[in-house]
Amino acid sequence: MASLSDYRLLGRSGLRVSPLGLGTMTFGSDWGWGADPDEARRIFDFYVERGGNFVDTSVNYTGGAAERILGGLIKARRDRLVLASKFTMARDPGNPNSGGNHRLNMIRSVEQSLRQLGTDWLDLLYLHGWDGTTGVEEVMRGLDDLVRTGKVAYVGICNTPAWLVAQMQTLATLRGWSPFVALQVEYSLVERTVEHELIPMAAALGLGVLPWSPLGGGVLTGKYGMADVAQSSGAEIAATRKGVIASSGHLDERAIAIAGVVRAMADDLGATPSQVALAWTMTRPAVTAPIMGARTLAQAEDNLGALDLVLSAEQRERLDGASAVPAIFPGRFLARPMVRQLIFGGASVSAGA
Repeated sequence: MASLSDYRLLGRSGLRVSPLGLGTMTFGSDWGWGADPDEARRIFDFYVERGGNFVDTSVNYTGGAAERILGGLIKARRDRLVLASKFTMARDPGNPNSGGNHRLNMIRSVEQSLRQLGTDWLDLLYLHGWDGTTGVEEVMRGLDDLVRTGKVAYVGICNTPAWLVAQMQTLATLRGWSPFVALQVEYSLVERTVEHELIPMAAALGLGVLPWSPLGGGVLTGKYGMADVAQSSGAEIAATRKGVIASSGHLDERAIAIAGVVRAMADDLGATPSQVALAWTMTRPAVTAPIMGARTLAQAEDNLGALDLVLSAEQRERLDGASAVPAIFPGRFLARPMVRQLIFGGASVSAGA
């Protein structure tokens, strides 16, 4: 039986983290749908009492409330936790320098996170999303300076094109700066396009993959049906009759069909759809730990049940087939038999270890 204490190494670092991370974007009701402080405490206690040590947050989650709530929860257990936070998103709407990836916002965001969390350091700091304006040298040197000051132990990156991550990782290696050890991206049975470039890049360059929204914005829990698709419009789905906002843009016919396969498999296994979806994600190449985002203790309890679920090779293949995404160029081109024939001259060649 697996457990949160079956720790995994984060990328090429020596940092040990649980195979399922606790996301805290749901801590605080400032955005209108999260857990209040008492429920957040119950979720947090449940997670850490079962050996969980990997907690994910951001300077801007629920307007800072998530970090303030978390700060009160970690005091007695700070040294036992791997605490990850993020910078990029604006801390002060209307102030153009309170957001972005530049050095000023990087420093100020970390300082604000440390105040909100009541701690002296972050175990992992992510760049939250590429801003399209800050140079890669400024980003990587700024992150390295934070590591050298002791305010940050490791660095990671989220929501950024693979070519830019590769450029920054290479720059860090050449300059002797702190490299990325983690890549957080949206990844689930309904969002597999990251398999084209981001996940292979992470595997090659030593970044552990930490999927966010592993339940596809709630679609894979089985709570939505075709009637909800008919009611939806655009990428942002309005609040449904179930009172949940699916903000990932995956509420469409394809996603509902995939969710149907997940539900059928869950019924066969005596599990829940959420557990099947999470168990699939945890078996994927380069994945270190999906980030669960429970709003209630009941949801957290259900999510952790995925650790006890073992999918057979046939079951994984069934899920893979139902959720497969079309190949893109150049992979699609290079896989053509004629092209393979031209590359290898008709010889049979096996890839090295």
